[in-house]
Amino acid sequence: MKHLSFLVSRGTITLLFFLLISFSLKAQAPIPPLPMEVMFGQDRMDYQLVMKRNFTATSKFSVLAIAVFSENYGKGKKLGDSVVIPFQVNYALGKSGFSLAAGGEANSVAGFGTTVGLTHSKATKEILAISVLSYQLSSAQNVKFFGLYEYKPALNEKWSIYSRLQLTYNQGMAEGAHNRSFLYLRAGLKKGPLGFGLGANFDAYGSSKVARENYGVFTRWEF
Repeated sequence: MKHLSFLVSRGTITLLFFLLISFSLKAQAPIPPLPMEVMFGQDRMDYQLVMKRNFTATSKFSVLAIAVFSENYGKGKKLGDSVVIPFQVNYALGKSGFSLAAGGEANSVAGFGTTVGLTHSKATKEILAISVLSYQLSSAQNVKFFGLYEYKPALNEKWSIYSRLQLTYNQGMAEGAHNRSFLYLRAGLKKGPLGFGLGANFDAYGSSKVARENYGVFTRWEF
């Protein structure tokens, strides 16, 4: 219960922070949802919140921010415990779906770093696809690819399938070695703002790619 209350507390603070940012922008119509997800696995709990907003309905500028918290159940297990909050401001390059990006990342392990990069996004009723290639302006010279891809085909008027593939690969160019990567998979059902199902997380850390796996159930809500 201690781990659950700690994770919920951090998640609540992050949600309030993102809602404040969201309401401070004149979001486009219709307003994109603000999905919050918690997965309960055999080794740890994972929390994620994603926000994507335009500055105004016609603005070329938008904000993309993601908060990810992970908390191990075991007190002696430290690998996997983390808080990562990447955020960026995008400038749309016409109607191609591509945008120039500049922002930063707050990381409980590596600290804070600024980034520049290129983003591509596409959103329909059934598909959400976000791809980000970024470069960290630091001595580590990290090059990072991030992808989030959802497929939500309707089953009937109320229910739809919910599936997601989410991945990242971070390469430290200064040392020429793998830094961090993961592959997260979700499969379940969705009814209105509620989603639930099965999840699997595959994480790798450091140059030796120390692996951690986490399997469990997830629930999500689109605010």
